[in-house]
Amino acid sequence: MYRVLFVCTGNTCRSPMAAELLRHELAQAGIAAEVGSAGLRTELSGAAADPRARQVLRSHGLGSDHAVRQFDSAMFASHDLLIALDSNHAWVLAQLAPTPAAAARIRLLGSFGPAGAAGWDVPDPVGGDVGDYERAFGLIQSAMPGVLAEITAATGTCPAAGGSDCG
Repeated sequence: MYRVLFVCTGNTCRSPMAAELLRHELAQAGIAAEVGSAGLRTELSGAAADPRARQVLRSHGLGSDHAVRQFDSAMFASHDLLIALDSNHAWVLAQLAPTPAAAARIRLLGSFGPAGAAGWDVPDPVGGDVGDYERAFGLIQSAMPGVLAEITAATGTCPAAGGSDCG
């Protein structure tokens, strides 16, 4: 099964929102994939997502049973695609990558967005109000069609065909 990992700083808001949204998109498309998230500098291992992130997820009809977890370089071996929420995360992941092949599986979320190519960062909403979390969610959501296309290309599934083989 194809495995995706979203990575941000503390694993309390951006990466959990991205993981929940992608799980929803994959379910809607009938595509089987495992989706997780982790943080590069977690302080609250095992804690729930930030209350404002959970509020935004609920307002979009999504739930969250998230538990904060620390990124470990062993996660490179168990994930097909590692998606960084900002360019600093992508840089740190590239430094931690054990091989060039592992580094090649790192992508910036913004590179999947409608503007494409160079990509953009999802600003960290920590310390902000619910509107900041909603803006982060909107950026994450705008990249999901590109992420879904990447997964369908890698797995050979077609969302329009309910997840059946494209071949």
